[in-house]
Amino acid sequence: MTDDTETDSSDTDSIDLVTCTDVEDARKRIDDVVHRTPLDTSRTFADLSGAASVGLKLENVQRTGSFKIRGAYNKMAQLSADERDAGVISASAGNHAQGVALAGQLLDIDTTIVVPAVTPAAKIEATRGYGAELVVEGDIYERSYEFARERADETGETFVHPFDDEDIIAGQGTIGLELREQYPDLDTVFVAIGGGGLISGIGTVLKAHDPATRVIGVQPEGAAHAKPTLESAQGESIYELADVDTVAEGIADTRLLETTAANVREVVDDVVSVSDRDIATAVTLLAERAKTVVEGAGAAPLAAALSDALDVTDEHVAVVISGGNVNLTDHAELTRTGLHELGRYAEARLAVDGWPTAVSDVVETVETEGAELDVLERARRGSGLGTDTVDHPNRVPVTVGLEGSGPDHLAGVLDAIAELDTVDVLSSLPEE
Repeated sequence: MTDDTETDSSDTDSIDLVTCTDVEDARKRIDDVVHRTPLDTSRTFADLSGAASVGLKLENVQRTGSFKIRGAYNKMAQLSADERDAGVISASAGNHAQGVALAGQLLDIDTTIVVPAVTPAAKIEATRGYGAELVVEGDIYERSYEFARERADETGETFVHPFDDEDIIAGQGTIGLELREQYPDLDTVFVAIGGGGLISGIGTVLKAHDPATRVIGVQPEGAAHAKPTLESAQGESIYELADVDTVAEGIADTRLLETTAANVREVVDDVVSVSDRDIATAVTLLAERAKTVVEGAGAAPLAAALSDALDVTDEHVAVVISGGNVNLTDHAELTRTGLHELGRYAEARLAVDGWPTAVSDVVETVETEGAELDVLERARRGSGLGTDTVDHPNRVPVTVGLEGSGPDHLAGVLDAIAELDTVDVLSSLPEE
């Protein structure tokens, strides 16, 4: 693994910053294509954060399941005839891929998308469903990006960048126009940062309307590159990570690029980081309280709003839920981790005497105690469940996963199970 680096960006003075006029023009261009997504106010999240109100800007119900169609269509609708005829190629961790693919379908442009191997299957299949050619190349987004740029140079295809482009930024900024209309009392907005296009567009609009509005970027701890760039001396450097490690693959970029770095420095007040466990908790709460399915990247801003990273007491807070494209199995794992963090999920190793009668006793006890049995698995003898399961052939090792209302409730359920004559509770599993 190479060390993290800083690259000079002193030539960014020549970059034209995106303006409100650019965003308003983009809105006219994409108005018949994108949805005006709802702003769902949540009393629960206001109470948890201490804010006066919290509004969830639900881009996870946008066409293609994320905000990316806004920028992709705005960019591709302005391509020349020659650029369209050459076909479009892009690189993406999944959401931009779907935006480009749908825009290509609507504009009759052939599209090819290069995605990293970590891209969820749900995003890959959805992208193919819009008619794009898919190429899987690289372990992280940056490798896919390099491959796509090289291929564009070789074939003459038109490269559409996922974020470092004024037209892409302007398209994403239309969310800011909607926020102004839907939430006029807005004080602070939390926006995820991957490459920085989304927050650049939203921040441009909100700062032009009211410079006092706080625009806060959010990144996972395992991909936290933006804050060092924002804080670099005289804004001359772009900080680059050697690698990334996060469940939020949609924002698992290693750096900002020149256009987004210049815009971020202009319109973003601060950047905070959240852990993967914080993100999983936010995914869980969104599913339970807001009844909405959100991917890790989309939940990161809520994780920040609910943390103590920034004081939002008595403020009107917007949280941009940027996407909902997640495999159901991944969503289940995230929510299970989230329940662990909330103290509402526990796993335990049992040894039962008599199968399946003892298992029936366990199920009945869990039900009587008012908990939910999520997992019950018969394990292989000698699989680390304790020597008792080896010394007593009639004793069967079992792992259970339980969901309850809190730590005290779950402890009571395990105590009740331990009182069964047919069951020994060997140990509680540590949280992962």
